[in-house]
Amino acid sequence: MKKKLLNTILIFLFLFISCSQEQPAQKIDLSKREQVILKEEKNIITYAYLPQYSHTVSYHRHHLLIEYLRKETGLNIKQIFPDTFNKHIKMVGQGRIDISYSNPFVYVTIANRYGASAFSRVLEVGNRKNFRGQIICRSDNRSIKNIADCRGKRLIAVDPTSAGGYLYPLGHFYDNGLTKSDFSEIAFSPGPGGKQEKVVLAVYAGKFDIGTIREGTLNVVSDKIDINEIRVVASSRWYPGWVYAARKDLALEIVEKIKKALLKLDYNHKDYKAILKTADIMGIIPSDDKDFDPVRELAAKLGMSL
Repeated sequence: MKKKLLNTILIFLFLFISCSQEQPAQKIDLSKREQVILKEEKNIITYAYLPQYSHTVSYHRHHLLIEYLRKETGLNIKQIFPDTFNKHIKMVGQGRIDISYSNPFVYVTIANRYGASAFSRVLEVGNRKNFRGQIICRSDNRSIKNIADCRGKRLIAVDPTSAGGYLYPLGHFYDNGLTKSDFSEIAFSPGPGGKQEKVVLAVYAGKFDIGTIREGTLNVVSDKIDINEIRVVASSRWYPGWVYAARKDLALEIVEKIKKALLKLDYNHKDYKAILKTADIMGIIPSDDKDFDPVRELAAKLGMSL
């Protein structure tokens, strides 16, 4: 018994001493790395919403629509999220975006550069085929009462290729005798996604005197700020609404399947209302490239190359 106890004590001491000793550091050769290859799904049709709002908003607005399109067409459609307007444009050119949902100016850019083709466009609130941009300031900014008072002010816009968030209001400034050189500063909303919201928040915080946004953006930020603190100084004229376009060389039968499914959506139909309402769309109508000639005319007036 005593021998057994002694053996147990010796084993315990051996384990204790072994564990307490420092283990020598092992040299790891980082050059010997095994590459992990992820298996890609086949036959994916990529769908991208131009990142005018945050990726969270883009996903929330369109995830029901994507689910519907997958079910209705039988296609493996997946929403992807480019970080910027410019990246969205480049990805269409690279063939990485099959279906683009974008503003009209981005559409004419990808049509002119890469041969993308419009096949549908949306109806906005009130069943309007067109939309417009807005010029905003703080409600308590007494130095700005009208468009002329914007001269010499600091301006923040959404993006150089944003339709409602820059180009439509810029056209309105031009029509009223103000050009880009008449502002003390023109800045663009920083970072990926959420650019419309950032313009409103920058004006609200007093970082800029005026901002340009697409109509409807104030409703998006109503849970973040008191939008009564923001005043609309002026609105641009109406231009064609947002558009669905297919990249060049996307199979015609795929485009037709998606177009047919989109045109089937009816706001007054109980099965489809939630899809459209969540996407902030009243309806979808057929479209083609010539619908966007007014946007090309605006770009020419502003001296922009497409």
